[in-house]
Amino acid sequence: MSLSRARAATALALLVATSATACTALEEKPAPARHTTAPAPYANRQAGQLKLPLDAYASDDAETYAVEDAQDILMRRCMNNLGLEWKTLPRVPARDIELPNLRRYGVVAAEAVRYGYHPPPDPASVVRRNHAWDEREALPAAVQRAAYGPSGKGGCLKSAQHQLVGDTAPPDYHAFNQLTGTALDASRHVPEVRRAFRRWHACMAKEGFDYPDPLTAAGSRRWNTADPTPAERHTARADVACQQSAQLVTVWAAAETNIQRQLIRHNADRLHEAKARKDRWLTAAYRVLNRAGS
Repeated sequence: MSLSRARAATALALLVATSATACTALEEKPAPARHTTAPAPYANRQAGQLKLPLDAYASDDAETYAVEDAQDILMRRCMNNLGLEWKTLPRVPARDIELPNLRRYGVVAAEAVRYGYHPPPDPASVVRRNHAWDEREALPAAVQRAAYGPSGKGGCLKSAQHQLVGDTAPPDYHAFNQLTGTALDASRHVPEVRRAFRRWHACMAKEGFDYPDPLTAAGSRRWNTADPTPAERHTARADVACQQSAQLVTVWAAAETNIQRQLIRHNADRLHEAKARKDRWLTAAYRVLNRAGS
């Protein structure tokens, strides 16, 4: 049972869109924008969390972990009934869970000085959890078959899912994945955002940099190195300062919020069904976790 198959079978998918995708066009023009070695906990690395309307229709990391943990509890009972041991995944505390949309508009201020455009190392709890997934790759074949069945979607996994939500299929996040990319792409062309880009570009030019926008700066091939370079950290620090002086994130988030609200209105049926399934899975997961005293 491969890691990817196991997680695909158990997890509520999360997509953090950082690049544009080609999707359906908006039906109306958007309204003008208003408005480590030992890394610090994610919750302390950003003063405010960027929340966008479409977030309600997908699962963040905390919700994904909750579903995985609830299923793991039910799988352990099933495996124990078969006379087999099943180690549940190590928990990830809230302080170690990355905030949604953390790098949606480019570099994060609290990370720029040390990491530049590189993401910081995973917290120890996340490393332990990923290691536990890796260990499941090495389980004896008989244990894997009992856990996942020949197809990777059967065995105690299927039993746990049925016990959790009956015949409710896992949420399908295709609509969210499509629309969140559309919104990000469209927001880059809103006049207010383009003006903010120009202010940011002029600020960066004074520091000797020539990037059209923060996503281009963050995605430069120059930063495809094992570790952040001094030049990368210097660029990222300038990027953060210029974003702040241009009020870019405030303007950009307001513009994308307007666009996402339009997309939600135009795709209400698809999104409503996705959210209903997500909510049912989450409600069931929290019920199991509460009963287990987690």
